[in-house]
Amino acid sequence: MSLLSFTAASVAAQIAHARGCSTFLPNWNGPVGKPALILIVGTGVHLRSNGIDGSTTRIVTTERADPTYAFAKGINPFRDPDWMAARQAAFRDLTGQFYTDILDDVQMLIDRGHDTIRLATDGHTICVFLRRAADYLIGGTYDVPSGLGGTFRVILKDATDTHALVQNSGNCEDFDDMLPYRVPLDALIEIDDRRAA
Repeated sequence: MSLLSFTAASVAAQIAHARGCSTFLPNWNGPVGKPALILIVGTGVHLRSNGIDGSTTRIVTTERADPTYAFAKGINPFRDPDWMAARQAAFRDLTGQFYTDILDDVQMLIDRGHDTIRLATDGHTICVFLRRAADYLIGGTYDVPSGLGGTFRVILKDATDTHALVQNSGNCEDFDDMLPYRVPLDALIEIDDRRAA
């Protein structure tokens, strides 16, 4: 999983542009009738509005980038000398444009005063990444999806901004004897959180 960080102000400008338009760039399924954000991986990595307002003739492309787009921190070809290495670390050789379904979630964070928007991507999905490692309690008890249809109860041993090191605890003996293992940080479920595993 890769984490991308964007300044909230730059993303807010792209959202405002999208919401100010009445026509939108199509996605792979055809015409689109509402504002959205598109993640472009090419010359840098940036978010841009899907809106078409006649102010530019530039088509969405990975060959050129507009410096007014919302660039990911560290992957801006106009500012970061190592942007290409950072892009390859996050996406390997993958380039292209990805319609996202994150506009409302991002707007909520902007409205709450967040100054940085973080997205998590695994190459197949793009989602808003809400929490940081500091938001979790080392030694705290959490649930994580088991991959078997349920959850494991775990103790958090360590955390980075992308992954958690956990040890099974309070399950059956065979599972609790497993060595500590890594899970994506956003897989940790608070014990009183009733979301689906």
